[in-house]
Amino acid sequence: MPLMQVQEEFQRYLLRGDCAIEDRVVGTSRVPVATRLAIYGGGYGARLIEALQTNFPMLARLLGETDFEKMAAEYIRSHDSTFASIRYYGDRLAEFLKQEPAYASVPVLAEMARWEWAMTEVFDAADAAPAELAAMAQVSPEHWADLRFAWHPSIRRLALAWNVPQVWKALASQEAHSDTGTETDSDCGCDSDTDTASQPERPEVTLADGEAQWLLWRNGLEIFFRSLTPGEAAALDRARDGGTFGEVCDVLCGYTDEDAAPAQAAGFLREWLQAGMITGILDSEARER
Repeated sequence: MPLMQVQEEFQRYLLRGDCAIEDRVVGTSRVPVATRLAIYGGGYGARLIEALQTNFPMLARLLGETDFEKMAAEYIRSHDSTFASIRYYGDRLAEFLKQEPAYASVPVLAEMARWEWAMTEVFDAADAAPAELAAMAQVSPEHWADLRFAWHPSIRRLALAWNVPQVWKALASQEAHSDTGTETDSDCGCDSDTDTASQPERPEVTLADGEAQWLLWRNGLEIFFRSLTPGEAAALDRARDGGTFGEVCDVLCGYTDEDAAPAQAAGFLREWLQAGMITGILDSEARER
């Protein structure tokens, strides 16, 4: 029997419960074949559930242990692990929660999964050295309109209908408090729009008045997040799409007075640089300054 065929049969057992592999396994009266296989089969599923709990810790707290494990088991049955590393298992969980009838009726669950997966991507993104704010001082005013920018690989943008970031932060703070027995701030991110007091009470899950725009990024090993005004969201999206500073100003004309747009764009640019989101300043010929 070729080894590859045995491996394929074992894989089908793990993923689909196919029992063909039973003919390849030796059992005893004390430990029959089914028991031996169940040790591996159960262990594999438990490891995938553990991976989902690691990648979606606040979703797990939101659902509770029993309901999360039930949901995870349903996801595992319909979604194989396709990555070499189990670290990335769960990339389709948000879509699963959005489409599965049992969970689609609670849309905040899918948004929490989207949020936590975005944080995973932010943390795992490649490193890049931020540009210095002083670099802008070297640019002549007449050249500003043509400037483009290189961006940190960790930046993610989400539009959310629910107050998921606030709920996530409260849950993370409560978890940190329960783990240490002392009050502590969440060390996974910050939101300028929410109270930063230690162990905030979990806010009521609420639907926003229209989609709220959120920004996530990493500076060093620390993840940050904050909400964006519609104007800053539009300006950031245009700049990250390769738009020049002048084009960013044009975008902002739709959100503020034309005369005020350049100053507002410059203010946003300063914030982005200070946050470590910009890694390079490029001239009109895409040469880094």
